[in-house]
Amino acid sequence: MLRLPSSHAAITAPLVASSIRFPGIPIGRSLLDGRPFSLSPALADDRLLPSTNSLALGGLGSGKSTTAKVRARREILDHGHQYVAIDSFGEDNAGEWTALTRSLGGRVIEAGSFTLNPVSSLFPREVREQLVRSLIAAVEPDALTTHATHALQHGLNHPKATSLNGLVDALTEPEDGRWPAARLTEWGEDAAIALSRYTDGSLRGLFDGDNASLPDVDLPILCFDFARLDRNSPAIPSLMAAVACWAEHVWLRQSTALHRHLVLEEAWQILLSPATSELIQRLLKNSRKAGLSLDVVMHTLSDLGTGKAQDLARLCEVAHVGRLGPEEAAITGALLGLPAWAIARIPSLDPGQAIWKVGPDYVDIVQTVITEDEAALTDTSSRRRMAQQSLAVEQETAGIEDDHDHDQEQDDIVPFTEAVPDCDGEWDWEMPPNVIDARHQDVLQAAMDGRCNEAANLAALGEAADIQAHGINSDQALSWMSTRARVADLCGSPDQAVHLRATVVRMGKDVWFETKDDTMTPPRHREPAPATPELPTAADQAAAEKPRRRTWPYAAAVAGLVVAGACVWQAADNEEQQEDRNAKAAAYKGRSGAELTIDGVQADVVARWTRDGQHVIVLLSSGFDKAAQYLRIDVSGKSASSVKTGDWFPKDPEVQVPVTDPLADVTVRVAIGGKDWKEGARAESRTIRLSPSDTAFDADTGKQLPSDL
Repeated sequence: MLRLPSSHAAITAPLVASSIRFPGIPIGRSLLDGRPFSLSPALADDRLLPSTNSLALGGLGSGKSTTAKVRARREILDHGHQYVAIDSFGEDNAGEWTALTRSLGGRVIEAGSFTLNPVSSLFPREVREQLVRSLIAAVEPDALTTHATHALQHGLNHPKATSLNGLVDALTEPEDGRWPAARLTEWGEDAAIALSRYTDGSLRGLFDGDNASLPDVDLPILCFDFARLDRNSPAIPSLMAAVACWAEHVWLRQSTALHRHLVLEEAWQILLSPATSELIQRLLKNSRKAGLSLDVVMHTLSDLGTGKAQDLARLCEVAHVGRLGPEEAAITGALLGLPAWAIARIPSLDPGQAIWKVGPDYVDIVQTVITEDEAALTDTSSRRRMAQQSLAVEQETAGIEDDHDHDQEQDDIVPFTEAVPDCDGEWDWEMPPNVIDARHQDVLQAAMDGRCNEAANLAALGEAADIQAHGINSDQALSWMSTRARVADLCGSPDQAVHLRATVVRMGKDVWFETKDDTMTPPRHREPAPATPELPTAADQAAAEKPRRRTWPYAAAVAGLVVAGACVWQAADNEEQQEDRNAKAAAYKGRSGAELTIDGVQADVVARWTRDGQHVIVLLSSGFDKAAQYLRIDVSGKSASSVKTGDWFPKDPEVQVPVTDPLADVTVRVAIGGKDWKEGARAESRTIRLSPSDTAFDADTGKQLPSDL
């Protein structure tokens, strides 16, 4: 029986390369047009899909791991593919892939229940050296100098070097070779200290065995389960380095499967480790020749930083992006080259839904469809569900007991009456009934305590979040104007409070979100009491009786005309400015972008305003244009540039600058060097004006520029 999502309305959005259909296992169905979506990268035409490596991203509960495990099960059962999974996360001291592995007749190898011998004679000589180098790099990356490498090679030839303990002895007490033993001892000291972590230190018991039994290379699936280890332990990168080395030199050479998959769960721990990043990079680049697919599963690309580890993600031709926050979605979309409509959809994806990018052109939104059997094997939320069920049972039981004992214990119950909402009507905010928005109360409490700056900052953050989630004219966003007005009252700014309330009224909204609690109402401002009038003197009366020219009516009339005229002009100007600002606010998207062609290079410049409206982030990317050699952006006195190294830019230029008005345009100077550009030469440039209303203009001509946002 198939489990279909409860909400499956089609989404109105363009579909890139919609006529393309991929062969292979069924994964789900498109939410754009409802058609089935199937994909086995190994079966796709290499002109559409140059490599078969995949990258799965998504927050907790987005369904990325479930989709990865369902794909593995179907590839094994339908096509006879073979899997090795490196799993470092799970529940109840068991990895996520344990149940699936055992159901398919595979083997689970748990860390702590076995001991490896990296210098076993079962390994070829080059594998032994590579394994030991990986172990050293995992705990002491700087220990592998040129001299230390020679001392290690010399020690591996020693008769004692049949176990890690013997290798440490060979490094500390070497025999003479091409160089005297004293010099070899000095050179190998750092390597011996690093390896002693595995023989005498905290990592003892993992690699100091006397024998080694290698896993069977023809099982349908192998799972290396590291879930019992501390996730911050150096044992994890060490074990991952050993597994990656075994996979490269033993598994891939001896396996007879038609196609192999190496799954990296929580891949950031692997890609950030110096001991494994080079191994993984080599596997990625040679995967096509080796008949291998690397399936990388992780939460966000930000976990990889901005160095080489993030560049490895570019080598994955298949991307599966589940629900992420808006900022992370923008970063991911820029790196993977996703269109703007797909990036905008990422934060609102439901569990099991994902943006799929296959090859350079195909983009779709897919709902993974799984069977009941697959749901049981891939479930990773059992603890949370048990807690919810237990809570529901407790509440139900408590309700029955309360009804039964109500008459007997009524005198012992103290009613709670503070801040109880009026249950006669409906909730004002559209939110789940078990979520109460206490942000407004926190803001007002801070203002009452005299923490006015903190209250203003909290209100600004809340307003920005609700504008992003519900729109600038939504009730949720306008509720913050009322809260800010009350903060202004509490902090002694009645004029600002009046202005904010008038803005709400002008926008056609009733101030329904004003709290009626008298404890939050500030005392009314009191004017000074008028002074007691003094009796006039005789001189004052005489002066009053003296006739005077009545010039004051004319002066008053002239002054009144001047003031009235000034007020009319000022009111008209303010009204025009307010209308213009309201129009900008209504069109606010918080992003902008432009497609440019400079010096023969096609590039995209993208601006993204932060949620608090205080900064704008500008990014320049040339995608995969091979002609691009140099990229530079200049914004508000800040600049960033990048020169291509090999086939890739080390990092796309990115600048973050503060803004005083979040609705104002930002002017950016973009310089790009094409295929004939030489270092030190001046690159062609253009000046672009980026508007937060999702539009961009050429600053010199005023012409609107195209964009794929």
